[in-house]
Amino acid sequence: MAAEKVLAVILGGGAGQRLFPLTKARAKPAVPLGGKYRLIDIPVSNCINSDIHRIFILTQYNSASLNRHIARTYRFSRFTNGFVEILAAEITPEHPGWFQGTADAVRQSLHHLDDYKGETILVLSGDHLYRMDYRGFIERHLESHADVTISVTAARAEEASEFGLLKIDPSGRVVEFSEKPKGEALERMRVDTSKLGLSPEQAERRPFLASMGIYVFHKDVLRRLLVEEMPEAADFGKEIIPEALTRYNVQAHLFDGYWEDIGTIGAFYRANIEMTLPLPPFNVFDSEAPMYTRPRYLPGSKLLDCQVRSSIITEGCILNGATITDSIVGIRSRVEHGVRLDGVLMMGADFYQTLEELQADVDRGFPRIGIGPNCIIRRAIIDKNARIGEGVQILNLAGADELEGQGYVIRDGIVIVPKNGIIPDGTVI
Repeated sequence: MAAEKVLAVILGGGAGQRLFPLTKARAKPAVPLGGKYRLIDIPVSNCINSDIHRIFILTQYNSASLNRHIARTYRFSRFTNGFVEILAAEITPEHPGWFQGTADAVRQSLHHLDDYKGETILVLSGDHLYRMDYRGFIERHLESHADVTISVTAARAEEASEFGLLKIDPSGRVVEFSEKPKGEALERMRVDTSKLGLSPEQAERRPFLASMGIYVFHKDVLRRLLVEEMPEAADFGKEIIPEALTRYNVQAHLFDGYWEDIGTIGAFYRANIEMTLPLPPFNVFDSEAPMYTRPRYLPGSKLLDCQVRSSIITEGCILNGATITDSIVGIRSRVEHGVRLDGVLMMGADFYQTLEELQADVDRGFPRIGIGPNCIIRRAIIDKNARIGEGVQILNLAGADELEGQGYVIRDGIVIVPKNGIIPDGTVI
């Protein structure tokens, strides 16, 4: 595969309502991940590790923080033609409105793709957690002379109805597509996944082929589908792909690795906390394919009389007498004495407070950024720059699954303190 012939397009997603309040002030791809990364770093790093260096990111909601992160992180040498470029929704005479869906976002951006050579378009999602070398995916597309190739993962029966499912013929060509089928419609989508390389035991456990929402298109075919044949279609999965089956050679490519769609708070929280496991399903410790993010040049973290078990402590933190279990402590975090964190995703802070700012907070009885003394926090997400006062207990004592509280919300049973949120001294949740 000649990398210079490939253009990658990463879909930044919509308003990210299922990840609210994490998306209240930022685009979904800019949501912090694993203490130091952002969601967008996953597909961009996969591209770089696959020698794909021409990358567009399509977005329209709360894109300022995403723009800052991209501008400060991905700067290729001036002697290459590589770039990572944000394409925000534009108001033009031809397109006077916002992106209406994934397909419409690419349709409105086609004229930007025409400025660059390359007949192969790789369409990726900005909110999935996985590692993939896209070179094998693209080689499969080229070797099968496909017009469109869809990356699929083998799914179990209990989860299959949440995805678009495919059926293939012996050559790997997709012959049927069904969006989130249930009941009898689901049973009709069963396939022998051993034909794609799974063992008989694996094929029996995972008898469905689920679309990952990741595609390779020949550029001319993409243009015909979006502009000439289906100019009103808004979504790839629901509209473009089913129609493409009837007109073009659509092939499937099996990805048999860890893949998580982290579109909900529950999935997002679980994917982060699983990183603290001894053998995490998504492992950032890989010298062959590193995960890239913004270099911040922070000092090493300082731990004073702490107990830490199965946790990730990122750089620039000051932890004083804390007990931390199964948690992630993000950059520049401050945690005071007597604090107990259990299953907490703490995203950290964007800046250090000066001594004058810390004293000013004390003088007005205001919690400073971080977690104050003697707090107990369990199964929670603490967003950036949050201020947790002294003696706070965040335990979801009511066992609520969904709740709007004063200074916090509960989603999927997980308490979330939003960015810049304040929880006063002595609060019990």
